[in-house]
Amino acid sequence: MYFRTVPREISLQVFSAMPAHFRKTGVRSEWADANKGGACIDSFLEGPVFDPAGNLYVTDIPFGRIFRISPAGAWSLVAQYQGEPNGMKFLNARELVVADYRNGLLRVKVDTGEVTTLLGRRNAEQFKGVNDLVIARNGDLYFTDQGQTGLHDPTGRVYRLRSDGQLDLLLANVPSPNGLALSCDEKVLFVAATRGNCVWRVPLQADGSVSKVGQFFTFYGTSGPTAWPSTAVTGCSWRMPAWAACGC
Repeated sequence: MYFRTVPREISLQVFSAMPAHFRKTGVRSEWADANKGGACIDSFLEGPVFDPAGNLYVTDIPFGRIFRISPAGAWSLVAQYQGEPNGMKFLNARELVVADYRNGLLRVKVDTGEVTTLLGRRNAEQFKGVNDLVIARNGDLYFTDQGQTGLHDPTGRVYRLRSDGQLDLLLANVPSPNGLALSCDEKVLFVAATRGNCVWRVPLQADGSVSKVGQFFTFYGTSGPTAWPSTAVTGCSWRMPAWAACGC
């Protein structure tokens, strides 16, 4: 690899680690059987997101848990249920929307831990296994339906759940769609295609369709990109969708 200037070295340190009493040591899970070769992993953290107070929320996929980590590094259990939560975003100060591999899109109240279904199926058909999501300023929610897709089965899907409740299938041929993000003007959707070792660039047309989808960046190795910066990183803001206003 060539660098015009010497890269700056950044020192890192562990901010916080899961306390021992939360670790599921020696416990098998269906998720680990399918994704980690049957290894008994005590947790698998995903979906980091901050609230306005600086608390960090993470999911624990194999054991259906959502944790809150305070600015001081203290852990607390927000919710535990029969599911496999992955990516998540805040709808408001009190409620998360979670992409759950087993159950579709869920809503979770962070003060009570109550879990309800936002979108469990499409036309009575189960999803392959939803992975991550991003919310546009107008309230439209884009999410990936990854399942176990890959180069052997490039049928991963990307959906848009409009703020009025309409569900649009945008892509149905992605090898393992994972993290996704919108450009700051929200005219382009970027999707990490993990098993394709690349990031797709998906232009969003004015009529709601997509066109001229291509590869934005290509990686090399046994596995490609997973997470992708959200619009929050670019300083963009979004309006709460109509479907998020109830039950808050």
